Amino acid sequence: MGSLANVNSAVATSIINQDQLREKVAEQFPEIQSILEDLVRIPSVSAPAFDQEQVETSAAVVADLFRVAGFDDVRINRSLKNPESGTAASDPMGAPAIIARRAGALGAPTVMLYAHHDVQPPGEGWETDPFVPTQRGERLFGRGAADDKAGIVAHLGAIRALTALNALPNIGIVVFIEGEEEIGSPSFENFLHDNRELLKADVIVVADSGNWQIGVPGLTTSLRGLVDGIVEVSVLDHAVHSGMFGGPVLDANVALARLISTLHDDTGNVAVAGLYQAPEPSVDYDEADFRNDSSLLSEVELAGTGSITSRLWAKPAISVIGIDATPIAKSANVMAPTSRAKISMRIPAGETPASAAAALEKHLLSHAPFGARVTWQLNEAGNPFQAPADSPAMQAARRAFAASWGVDPVDIGIGGSIPFIAHLLAEYPNAEILVTGVEDPDSRAHGANESVHLGELQKVIMAEALLLIEIAQLGTAS
Repeated sequence: MGSLANVNSAVATSIINQDQLREKVAEQFPEIQSILEDLVRIPSVSAPAFDQEQVETSAAVVADLFRVAGFDDVRINRSLKNPESGTAASDPMGAPAIIARRAGALGAPTVMLYAHHDVQPPGEGWETDPFVPTQRGERLFGRGAADDKAGIVAHLGAIRALTALNALPNIGIVVFIEGEEEIGSPSFENFLHDNRELLKADVIVVADSGNWQIGVPGLTTSLRGLVDGIVEVSVLDHAVHSGMFGGPVLDANVALARLISTLHDDTGNVAVAGLYQAPEPSVDYDEADFRNDSSLLSEVELAGTGSITSRLWAKPAISVIGIDATPIAKSANVMAPTSRAKISMRIPAGETPASAAAALEKHLLSHAPFGARVTWQLNEAGNPFQAPADSPAMQAARRAFAASWGVDPVDIGIGGSIPFIAHLLAEYPNAEILVTGVEDPDSRAHGANESVHLGELQKVIMAEALLLIEIAQLGTAS
């Protein structure tokens, strides 16, 4: 494997005619779209309540795609889950992941192209069948159409276009398509360890993010980390009659609500002491666009202070994503003795999960309403990510993206988390990681009516093809 040198590669893409490459990408795109549609038809939901045979089918289909694309070393591997993931009891093995390898010239750099073939559950609210790809105008709708089966075909499309022009650079290429990203990658760390040499790379391209807007590419330079867990509030040894005892005692549901209300101040800023705030981003999100993209009701005010992007990328955020309480249909005139909530906290780059988790636990325990018994159980913790803005690989990506879109890319953050990036950095500390993607603000990943903009997908394929050529120019013998 080679190493990256900070060399001048301003003429890197001159070895291939860009117009010719663009034409080839356009010529092949109908078939690429058809492949994406075929992948969307496979309901490869990795959540254990769904049919895991579909995940197996998805892995086999993806593996065949890269065999046909010329990779002579294609395998489907799996590893033991991490017991701490909470998913290992039913099936200790992780979901199938595809590794497709192509050796490069001696001393040439190696690039890993990452995506995932599993998808979220369909959920409610779809206007079409989530597993029947449906094109409306320039958008293709379907579960996984954007997240992240479009990432798979972006890798495939770039390789196929360059191969058709006899211009695929003689670098090492490792395609890694994971099968359990949507359930937290429970075997990812073990998988990296088990396949360390197979996956070893100088540059890692993670195609699981998005762009700034239609017509403007983005390079994800920061990701918030994650801390989540369950807080439990208890006020009684057992349920008692609400009429007989209500008044001097607040039930656990009310106590939990009062505790949750302390997590934010009156303006909506997170009120947990000791949390870190990152520097202000250089770009902002238009409020009207944000309201539209987030589906915020017109009468609801935005929470917090500062720019919208700072609230999304640079500050901590806390959400209550689940509550265990008596359903209304089963309610009786009794006071709940115990109530629980699942709290999800996103933390900016520069914060550590351990420090943030400790601050959150301290806040919850010290704000117990009326002396209620409060306990906290930490579930998941993921590190944030901050990429260097002008590394050799990042500069190469800027050139490739600018050439494809015709405008310079925007450095963006992502409010969500990709915890496995920390595992990649731990396993390959000298690798440069580029977080790219095909989504746009209207892709609605994880939600109903998920879609990909087909014109943007075509630009992503073009950009990745140019990026592979650029990376070839950065290699020197190590």
